[in-house]
Amino acid sequence: MAESAESEPRVVLVTAPDLETARDLARHLVGERIAACVNVVDGVTSVYRWAGAVQEDPEVLLVVKTRAERLPALERALAERHPYDVPECVVLAPDRVEERYLRWLLESTGPPPDGA
Repeated sequence: MAESAESEPRVVLVTAPDLETARDLARHLVGERIAACVNVVDGVTSVYRWAGAVQEDPEVLLVVKTRAERLPALERALAERHPYDVPECVVLAPDRVEERYLRWLLESTGPPPDGA
């Protein structure tokens, strides 16, 4: 399946402070067709530097499957809905995505079909 630069698949890593926030973000992203799927992975421990000190906190990881052209909408949604001052948003470009999954991903993040 040939794809334009805008329709290239992306995997985006986002962390959230708790399961409720993660699920809310995931439902919003899928509901607004910003993402085709979001895996919510509870039980992550993040070790990071913040405010000049090493921090360690429990977090929830979101693995967001989307397309390149939906990244601005994803970033806006995080800016508007995420409780962190600096939400994680790490975009990865996969080398290969199975054709049937890619077709579904693109359909799920495109404009809604007529009558939907």
